[in-house]
Formats: sequence, C-alpha cells, structure tokens
Amino acid sequence: MAVYNVHERLLAAKGSEVGALVDTISGGPADLLWPGAAWPAVSFDGGLAVGSAGGHGPIRYTVSSYVPGTWVRFTFTGPRGFHGFHEFAVLPVDGDRTVLRHTLAMRTTGLARVTWPLVYRPLHDALIEDSLDRGELGCTGTLARRARWSPYVRFLRALLR
Repeated sequence: MAVYNVHERLLAAKGSEVGALVDTISGGPADLLWPGAAWPAVSFDGGLAVGSAGGHGPIRYTVSSYVPGTWVRFTFTGPRGFHGFHEFAVLPVDGDRTVLRHTLAMRTTGLARVTWPLVYRPLHDALIEDSLDRGELGCTGTLARRARWSPYVRFLRALLR
C-alpha cells in the first residue's frame, strides 16, 4: 500500500528562524521541535548528521539527507514493512512567512499494511501536529490553535502504555 502523508504549518517567521528549529532535532534539552514531553524521545547515535541511526519508540531510521536550516530526510529501517522516508522541509513564502512541512512517503508491506492505518497513522498524525505546535510556539511565542488528540489517539496511547 502506498502512503503519502503531509502536515504543514504556515509560520509568521523568517525561513532562517524556522530552519534553526529543524536543526535542533535531537531529543535533547535544546530540541525546540520534537514534542518529547508527550511522545517517545527521538535520538541519533551521531547527532543530526547524514548516516546517523536513530528513531523514536519502535520507529527506526537513518538520517539520509540533511541541508542545515532547510531540510532533513530520514529513511525508515523499522518497523518491518515500512519502506520509505519522512522529512521536515523549510519553505519560505516571503520575507516574514515560512511553511514548515513534514512529509511521510512510504510503501507498506506485510503486517504494516494493517498496523499503519490502525495504529501508526493516528499516532503519527497527532505527534506531527504536536511538533508543528512546538515549531509555531518556538518561532512566534504564540499558538493560534493547539492541536488536540482524538479520542482514538488517547485510547491507543492508554493501550500502549
């Protein structure tokens, strides 16, 4: 099954400011984008650098491409049946507005054809919206509308605890 999943947020910030947030993805205390307080921490064995292996929870990947301040792509290595990538891209609109986009593009095989739509996708969507909230707060100091977890996401999180 082919999966193409995009989340984006228009931020009232310069591209360099949004890019600086992407460059902090590490799971550490200086990470301004990853919502580590509510989700499994992200980590990389060599920091945010091409070739570093890491992930969050059962999701494993390597940093396959990285242009500081602009774009980072992670290629899946797990779970079994996830074949593709996810990435953050910084897309300046004009001098004062930038789109922060997260794209996931993959092909699922085997059991992942069932687990992606039933488990991983709802959790992924909630996590990415929380990440975009952090990006908005980090760039603007405000949040126009906080992302909300659906009852199903709350159920899955309780079940997986």
